[in-house]
Amino acid sequence: MVKFLKPNKAVILLQGRYAGRKAVIVKSFDDGSRDRPYGHCLVAGLKKYPKKVIKKDSAKKTAKKSRVKCFVKLVNYQHLMPTRYTLDVDLKDVVNTDVLLTKEKKVGANKETKKRFEERFKTGKNRWFFTKLRF
Repeated sequence: MVKFLKPNKAVILLQGRYAGRKAVIVKSFDDGSRDRPYGHCLVAGLKKYPKKVIKKDSAKKTAKKSRVKCFVKLVNYQHLMPTRYTLDVDLKDVVNTDVLLTKEKKVGANKETKKRFEERFKTGKNRWFFTKLRF
């Protein structure tokens, strides 16, 4: 079988707290692991999307509207819907499975992920990823 759930692939979560949210695959575990004996992957996604910015907004308001909130999570392949998009954000050095073990590390990883996603949003690339899913 062809492996198409590769790192940097944009996906949509289908189940759980973040259902309908967009995320990007950081690392995939096709054969599973000892504690999760099924195919799963580590994803970093958007908990809260940036708001629409208009021309008359002040710089302060624009900065506030451009903020995002992030999450880092291990997700079963069955609960993901892959998209045709890829996101070239390097999160491998920030997000890994060890981060999920303690609260402090997870908070730190979320902050760093947030910073990188906001950076990416301000460049104007990957516009689809930063828009709320309408259905």
